[in-house]
Amino acid sequence: MSAERDERHPIVPRRVSFDWRETPLHWIPDEPTAAHVINVLHLLLPAGERWFVKVFKEGLPLVTDARLLKDVKGFMGQEATHSVQHSYVLNHLAEQRLDTDAYTRHVDFLFERLLGEEPPWGMPFPAGKWLLYRLAFIAAIEQFTAVLGDWVLRAEALDRAGADEVMLDLLRWHGAEEVEHRAVAFDMYQHCGGSDPARYARRIGTMCVTAPVLLWLWAWGAAYLIRHDPQLAGRLRYSLREHNKAVDKRLLPTWRELGSAIPRYFRRSYHPSQEGSLRKAVDYLATSPAARAAAGAVGRAALGRRE
Repeated sequence: MSAERDERHPIVPRRVSFDWRETPLHWIPDEPTAAHVINVLHLLLPAGERWFVKVFKEGLPLVTDARLLKDVKGFMGQEATHSVQHSYVLNHLAEQRLDTDAYTRHVDFLFERLLGEEPPWGMPFPAGKWLLYRLAFIAAIEQFTAVLGDWVLRAEALDRAGADEVMLDLLRWHGAEEVEHRAVAFDMYQHCGGSDPARYARRIGTMCVTAPVLLWLWAWGAAYLIRHDPQLAGRLRYSLREHNKAVDKRLLPTWRELGSAIPRYFRRSYHPSQEGSLRKAVDYLATSPAARAAAGAVGRAALGRRE
């Protein structure tokens, strides 16, 4: 068990402000595949994180532990902020003539209809069980967001490649908060999911669905972005070969880093506090340019009101 599991660290949403006016479409110079593989985050997260908040709001009455309830509300605030900020990036892509609506409509359908409040296709779930499955799906997704968050905080190759500083700050601010709240969705599910062995079986089953679906959505999203990139004009296609070239340059996480997250999650003794470094995440959040700029703006506004 990680020592960080027992730390009392408050989960709170932060104000951030990003200026996208100077961020190029290929924000990693001469690396469109790496940039667009990471850009898939902007396609998935606005709808996905809104869905997280809706499901957690539905589950709040099940939470009887005061500390967990506080963490869950902090998680909801952070995820709502993430959703908004990634939506702004979608607007920025559209301003550069990369329209993502044809893809994001499918993502909206996934979260709003297939994973909505009622089971899809009239599937006969007992009362309350569909909510538990959706909480388990969120815990499984958050396993990967914690791994990705830890990776981007350590990805010095992105700096060496000359990646856009604003995009890097967005990714690292978001990644740091994912590491910061890495255990909340898991703890929420464990708290609400009933007793074993059903709770454990549901956790394993939802991960067995989540991992391949995320892989498919990511490959599809990367292929979509590259195919519709107006600057590439059809000269490039997404391929495993190009993806692996970016991995070799450490501009993307390795398949081993991503894949090994699954067997860890399958261990009965597993807890997400074992993922990443809370200290590294908190240190970045204290220095993030966007967070500091927004905090300064709030402080100046408050000072102006007092004057």
